[in-house]
Amino acid sequence: MSKRIVFTGGSGKAGRHVVPYLLDQGHTVLNVDLVPLNHPGVNTLTADLTDSGQVFNALSMHFGMEEFATTRGAGPTPVDALVHFAAVPRVLLRPDNTTFSANVISTYNVIEAAVKLGIKKVIFASSETTYGVCFAEGDKDFHSFPLDEDYDSDPMDSYGLSKVVNEKTARAFAMRSGIDIYALRIGNVIEPHEYTMFPGFLADPASRKRNAWSYIDARDLGQIVDLCLKKDGLGYQVFNAVNDEITANQPTTEFLAKWAPNTPISRPMGPAEAPISNQKIREVLGFKEQHNWRQYV
Repeated sequence: MSKRIVFTGGSGKAGRHVVPYLLDQGHTVLNVDLVPLNHPGVNTLTADLTDSGQVFNALSMHFGMEEFATTRGAGPTPVDALVHFAAVPRVLLRPDNTTFSANVISTYNVIEAAVKLGIKKVIFASSETTYGVCFAEGDKDFHSFPLDEDYDSDPMDSYGLSKVVNEKTARAFAMRSGIDIYALRIGNVIEPHEYTMFPGFLADPASRKRNAWSYIDARDLGQIVDLCLKKDGLGYQVFNAVNDEITANQPTTEFLAKWAPNTPISRPMGPAEAPISNQKIREVLGFKEQHNWRQYV
């Protein structure tokens, strides 16, 4: 069933692949961002999501000029779902306090507006950085492998901390309102042209520790978002959004014994299983990856 979706951050690295995927599935999308998305059929509304008033307006507007005629004076058509990807996307782009405050306040604002406007489904971008190693000071080890959604999140950086706070914010609103809010702990996003980097990853395994030797193809991320849109009634959920396999040519257990010797393995892992587990999205949402890195490298 097609849905009417407000997508924040659709012009970003992940969004510019996810939005076209959703359009191909028959959904209608309004992009809310600070820069336009150059894609046919998608209007971009420029808005500052740290301003609550702008957020409430953005989630209750026409999606395009044509709707002034098609709604026959009845006002904007209600929104079915909000997908919130907009954020300062990592550390060292803006001052730490700005990164933290922008990500936390914008997420609070969009979820609050969605709840109060009667939008029943919110999907938002959390991050692999919640696992605490990606932007850690020094060489920090993971607690255990595989990394699943019950892992004790302990980042020490402004970006990862903002994502942990956003997960708590989402949980609070879901408990209060009863709507579905799904957090996607998105792995290192790989665009189609970036598979040229993988030989370098394979040659320097230590460089990929901060990403737990895992990734998400931007197009497969589109599938995950669409599956979240189709799956109702789960309340508040956290899902790892990663592809199936480790970025290494050795079996996973053998590889981790060499490159992460201080981290215990808590259960048997598949021969090529990614250290960030996507078992939950496969079992609960029915995710089936379409873009395994070995197809392109």
